[in-house]
Amino acid sequence: MIAEGCYVYVCDIRYDYSRWSERAVDYFGLPGKYMYNAGKIWEEHIHEDNRASFNEQINAIFAGTGKGHDLQYRARRADGTYVVCTCKGIVLRSVEGEPEFFVGSIKNNESVGTVDTLTGLKNLYGFFEDLKGVFWQHKWSTIMMTGVTGFSDINEVYGYSFGNRVLQSLGRYLEGVFAGRGTVYRMDGTKFCVLTSEMTLLELENLYKTIQSKHSHDFYVDGKHLSLSLNAGAVVLDNFEISKETAYSCLKYSYYQSKLRKLGELVVFEDTLSDENRQMVEKINVIRNSITENCAGFYLCYQPIMDAKHETLKGFEALVRWRNEEYGAVPPMQFIPILEQDSLYNELGTWILKTAMIDGLDLLKRYPGIVINVNLSYTQIEKRDFVSEVMSLLEETGFPPENLCLEITERCRLLDTALLKNMFAAFRAKGIKVALDDFGTGFSSLSILRELPVDTVKIDREFVKNIENSESDQNTVEFISGLANAFAAEVCVEGVETESMRDFLRHFLVNSFQGYLYSKPVEKDEIFKNTKL
Repeated sequence: MIAEGCYVYVCDIRYDYSRWSERAVDYFGLPGKYMYNAGKIWEEHIHEDNRASFNEQINAIFAGTGKGHDLQYRARRADGTYVVCTCKGIVLRSVEGEPEFFVGSIKNNESVGTVDTLTGLKNLYGFFEDLKGVFWQHKWSTIMMTGVTGFSDINEVYGYSFGNRVLQSLGRYLEGVFAGRGTVYRMDGTKFCVLTSEMTLLELENLYKTIQSKHSHDFYVDGKHLSLSLNAGAVVLDNFEISKETAYSCLKYSYYQSKLRKLGELVVFEDTLSDENRQMVEKINVIRNSITENCAGFYLCYQPIMDAKHETLKGFEALVRWRNEEYGAVPPMQFIPILEQDSLYNELGTWILKTAMIDGLDLLKRYPGIVINVNLSYTQIEKRDFVSEVMSLLEETGFPPENLCLEITERCRLLDTALLKNMFAAFRAKGIKVALDDFGTGFSSLSILRELPVDTVKIDREFVKNIENSESDQNTVEFISGLANAFAAEVCVEGVETESMRDFLRHFLVNSFQGYLYSKPVEKDEIFKNTKL
């Protein structure tokens, strides 16, 4: 078996007739596996800076003076990009000493293993290679990502070896049902992807229901009956002006919507065939690309946090925004949830933290003692070096740690509790505060509050918009504020819009207010013009 990224060739020197690996033909866009004058054809794929050395060795071989070929050069792939290759070959001679065959291999030095060793399916790298081909050919396709919820329970009950066999069985099943209709890939963790250009979206949805039912009710491994809870997200690829990375981020967003909000139902990323949603995907693509351009177009707005009793300024929450000339200002809810699924978000998250600290120094000069709240994403918190990154930014900017509050959301429950405890301990030792945002909107808020020491609980605006008339909202706010106080945490209420709401909320154990009654989120320069603060 030839190694991945290695392409074999054989040339009959007498007739200049060659046979090349089919993988080389596909990868480099060659005319075919059988070629006359292959050296000349291949020369057109070699970067012009490397052609002289290539021609010198090839000419010597065909002149009968060269013994072989050993050269490194850049070669153009089918999509027009270049990869670094190492080409090695040897001349085979007849009994009389005449050159007969030139045989060798071309090694793609940028090739990464594309096969998952556990399942035998193509892996994440293979997926992106194939996705690159889809984009290059502008081939209408659909991607579906599916995975298992609660797989750690299987590992804990039956052991990791059995868990691996479960994944192998799931992979073989998917490969079987999509045979001839799509390619199946083993992604990270317990997730698989399917790339198909043969199935309509409706056919894919119906097949997923069959897969879901099978693994929920009629799935056996080593004679053991298992019930797997599957989730799935899908993206239709019909807009090839966006990047493949943007498409993948949209796919992951859909997958996690299925997992966290839709109880495993297949979630399709909008309807990318409509003009309105096509523009949305294009917009996300532009926003994503702007992260790689030093976060061009991003800026921060700040909303005041006020003392509930005295209505004095306690701090500001930093909120990220984005705009450009073509799309204007884009609401953060249109791009943040999707970008949070993207590996690039860490770069944006670092920019937000650093910018908030720099702006915070100016705000502290006018409002001594205030605290700057900065929202964190799940992807930031799961980085092993995140604590070190925060400490480095504090040192670089000179921002005082006791004036920083990091806001986390309920989604952090997906992370290891021990990791979070260590992280919170490191922050608190430095004087950094931690707030739990959107308390009560998820299933695990109570357990997070019980297990992790937070300084502030923020009550989501959904629980207070009808506070004056809704008894259930009143009971909810009373319960949350009492619970937070029991755990020695302060309470901040978001979405305070009127004086009557403010006055009503003062009946509860709350410490601070945030909302349009005091100010909408504004840029730093606008804050200095506000005479009310």
